[in-house]
Amino acid sequence: METIMRVMLLATMNRRDCPIQKENEHAQKRNTLKWVVWLSAFALFGLFRQAQAADVPYDVKIVKNVMVPMRDGVKLATDIYLPAKGDEVVGGRFPVVLFRTPYGKSGMGVSTSKYFVRLGYVVIGQDTRGRGGSEGTWHWMSDDREDGYDAIEWIAEQPWSNGKIGMLGCSYVGATQHLAAMTRPPHLTTIIPSNPSINHGIGATIYGGAFRLRVWKWVIGNVAKGSRQARDPNLKKALEEQAAQWRYYLLNLPLRRGMTPLRIAPEYENMLIEMMEHRRNDEYWRFSNIIEYVDEHKDLPTLMVGGWYDLFSSSTTETYMALKKSKQSPVHLIMGPWRHCGNKQSHGQVDFGPDAAVGMMTYQRAWFDRWLKDSAGDFDSKIPYRTPVRLFVMGSGDGHKTEDGKLFHGGYWRDEPDYPLPQAQPTKYYLQKSGDLSTAPPEQETASTTFEFDPENPVPTVGGCVVGSGTLMQEGAWNQWGGNHTWSWPVPLPLSARNDVVVFMTPPLEQDVEIVGPIRVKLWASSSAVDTDFTAKLIDVYPSSADFPAGFDLIMGDGIIRARYRDSDQEETLMTPGETYEFNIKLDPCSNRFKKGHRIRVDLSSSNFPRFDVNPNTGEPPADSRRKVTATNTIYHDRLHPSHIILPVIPSVK
Repeated sequence: METIMRVMLLATMNRRDCPIQKENEHAQKRNTLKWVVWLSAFALFGLFRQAQAADVPYDVKIVKNVMVPMRDGVKLATDIYLPAKGDEVVGGRFPVVLFRTPYGKSGMGVSTSKYFVRLGYVVIGQDTRGRGGSEGTWHWMSDDREDGYDAIEWIAEQPWSNGKIGMLGCSYVGATQHLAAMTRPPHLTTIIPSNPSINHGIGATIYGGAFRLRVWKWVIGNVAKGSRQARDPNLKKALEEQAAQWRYYLLNLPLRRGMTPLRIAPEYENMLIEMMEHRRNDEYWRFSNIIEYVDEHKDLPTLMVGGWYDLFSSSTTETYMALKKSKQSPVHLIMGPWRHCGNKQSHGQVDFGPDAAVGMMTYQRAWFDRWLKDSAGDFDSKIPYRTPVRLFVMGSGDGHKTEDGKLFHGGYWRDEPDYPLPQAQPTKYYLQKSGDLSTAPPEQETASTTFEFDPENPVPTVGGCVVGSGTLMQEGAWNQWGGNHTWSWPVPLPLSARNDVVVFMTPPLEQDVEIVGPIRVKLWASSSAVDTDFTAKLIDVYPSSADFPAGFDLIMGDGIIRARYRDSDQEETLMTPGETYEFNIKLDPCSNRFKKGHRIRVDLSSSNFPRFDVNPNTGEPPADSRRKVTATNTIYHDRLHPSHIILPVIPSVK
């Protein structure tokens, strides 16, 4: 455009040398100005069209089921989504977005490629070993370290790859990212794991020595959805029919080889029974243990995404903490009020407000643009927040009933430099003889509460940090009442009405109490049995209102400890009946504002089914019992045994 303007100005100067031009100087000035404006506009329009052409989104060219070889010769089915113009693949090298999944690569591949390929990325979807179209036998993530490495380095050698590879995905698909990073592939550049299914020996599957039955349900449900046996229509039908009877198998645990819905898929049956037998955090679970072996993890930019109601909330936050402490690369964390792999504003019976809904691809694009395209200058303007940690604090709502009948709990976002929050103050709330929960230590010389725990009648799970697929149990934010929504407690009564649930709660709060961070309960207790469980649950108690006359007992999180693992997650020690022991129960982390007039409540018991398997109280080996006995359990809360919950309280700003 500058050249065009110079030519016009020269022409104008030349014309001014003519007598006629001098006589019409003012007219020529006006005409010149018109020409300059017109040609400038023309030049700008041309530049705009060039820029517009450069910004036109790419089309997508799919190359399906490329069989990518692993180091042992097994080939994994891989779909490649390439930038194209029409039907022609665009030449050149592009950054790559990879996901590896056991759920079938097509669905996620279509949605991910529609977003990222148009922006100039290659998208790769791969079926994990033994799943979907891939060869080999599936082994619950243990092959995904080396397979992830091999897939990444194969991608780096392709002519359409620029050698920068990022990974994304949720749950198992999130785990494959960390597992690959544990082998340090040279071309793995960044990862965005959401709710990753990792650290199975220290919370994700084995939680305080108890077994998360969600994993049990996942295995029997997914064997018919992608296993090599399911490729045979007759076997697939048989697997589906047996898996549909999950409730009857569940009520007759433990499983025994050859006696389960999985007997026609022996690798699945053997793997599941082995997991239920291995309650110790030992070498068996090492392949998934990121926290304790974080030194093996590649030092690379990591954006971790989780939900306060996700079953892996502890694992996500603790992995962030481990990476942040040991790595030099940026590590960011987002925690919303979400259940597993969902970023919406409501779940269960609760609405957290419109701010809770997040379009996660906005974060993913900004993150990938920064680390895969080196757009450092644009990163601050694109990333939706400015600090390493973004946390949603639940509970700022007024508790009215929404149009779809949910409790409006509300909430807001906090942008913070780190997690746990440096300003959080660990505050002990003690169990009192009166049933109160107070920051004052108990003064009584003796105080205790005794209850009976019958394994044939366990306390039912009603929501919380679980995944139940709408059948095993309800997920997320639920009032702690039974009803038709809960098969294990179908009566419209509160769980607190049960004799085996011990309740402690504060008086109505005189001011808001905000908590953000990890939560633990410390108990002194005894039992008539050589082994039993102790459970704890944190609840935000809404007072009676016009919309909710009976109030609302909102679960915020819970936890469990199996007595034989009270001293170590690697060694078993049975109890002496009647002797008093210390128990430490890790609850799910929480970020909530308990509003003025509400109560903070802790429910204690010895079961939470079907979130966790039920302890038979016999001391028999894990997953190898045939008897059940009722245990008489006692919780102490006196001066010498000051049982309490520790809440990370955020000081109020005055």
